[in-house]
Amino acid sequence: MTRRPEADYDVIVIGGGAGGVGAALGAAKAGAKVCLVEKYGFLGGAATNAQVLAYCGFFQQGGEPRQAVAGAGEQVLEALRGLGVKAQPYHSETTGNWIVLLDPERLKVALDRLCAAHGVDVMLHTRLAAVARTGNRLEAATLAGMDGRSRIAGEAFVDASGDANLALVAGLDFRVGDEERRLQAATMPVRIGGLDPDLKIDRNAIKAAVDTYNERAEFKINRSDGGIYTRVPGSSDFWWLVIDREMADLGSRTFTRAEQSGREMALLLVDVLREKVPGFERAWLAQTGPQIGVRESRHPAARYEITYDDVVGGRQREDGVARAAWPIELHKEAGKPFYQSIGADGFFHVPLDAVTARGLDNLWYAGRVVGADSLAYGSIRVMGTAFATGEAAGTAAALAAEAGKAPDAATVRARLIENGAMI
Repeated sequence: MTRRPEADYDVIVIGGGAGGVGAALGAAKAGAKVCLVEKYGFLGGAATNAQVLAYCGFFQQGGEPRQAVAGAGEQVLEALRGLGVKAQPYHSETTGNWIVLLDPERLKVALDRLCAAHGVDVMLHTRLAAVARTGNRLEAATLAGMDGRSRIAGEAFVDASGDANLALVAGLDFRVGDEERRLQAATMPVRIGGLDPDLKIDRNAIKAAVDTYNERAEFKINRSDGGIYTRVPGSSDFWWLVIDREMADLGSRTFTRAEQSGREMALLLVDVLREKVPGFERAWLAQTGPQIGVRESRHPAARYEITYDDVVGGRQREDGVARAAWPIELHKEAGKPFYQSIGADGFFHVPLDAVTARGLDNLWYAGRVVGADSLAYGSIRVMGTAFATGEAAGTAAALAAEAGKAPDAATVRARLIENGAMI
């Protein structure tokens, strides 16, 4: 790997969620010296910072689970299994999709160990503050950490921030929300303790409790089916996805109101469960957050936007560098998700141009930053798919750092397949 004398790293990845971890592992496996920057004190993204305790997108829809993501994503599942988490496909009774249930604390350790094993330099408690740009290339990132500001230079960069923070400070064009600037609702999952591990939960009783809650509450719940719930692996805790909040914009006050109202809703919900649902008499609110689950923010300009037709047609293509298998899932109205299945073989390809920035020659995208129209975005944003797009972005960035120019799709595909990815 050839690196400019002034460059500290071959690849700098901003964001330590599924996309960022996938990018860091992909780049490291391709031979790059990698820095992974994360604002929280742990990796994992929504799985660890928003209690989204299920990986979606590892498997296709259908009567039996069919794997769609391998490579870096499968390495994460193997690491979880090594820590005692089953990490096997679980069929959701509510949606009919196949998911992987998670233990967030073991996941944090698994990701730490994986990054260390691949020589990734992880910087936690660190935010991106600014970038240095020369023409169509990024040169360096200014980071704000616990010890103040520092500057690191790199040959190639991956924006896996979820909110397109790197693209934003680099001055790229972006869309907020859908084509009409509407944002999908945010969700605050809750974790509830105090249940008997053998308790069989009655969905009708849960639905009735939600009705009682809505009679008493200022902030209403719109999920008439009782929401999505399961037990947290390795515990008797009850995980419940039922609180949704409308997001009018990306302003701090909007996020503050969503966070505060979500916590109020969670407290009252648990009170109602204790009163109304058999087996919940000793229930207590174990956790919300650390933050509300954000589905959508900025969409930076990519060289290609995956379209609705690509998804529903199950489009497969020679320049594809990742599989996406989660159905279109949209939350334009809080508490009323909309699903649409993928056609043809049940997956579609994410092309290299969709993970490549438009306007910068050495920036790639991972996770929910990937180029997609507002409908296709409902499919590509999930964490299982993010591992795949992240690994593709990190591999492309590493190959670009090595060759001094952006690689073509065939070269990226070949390296991904060599390193165990499923395309």
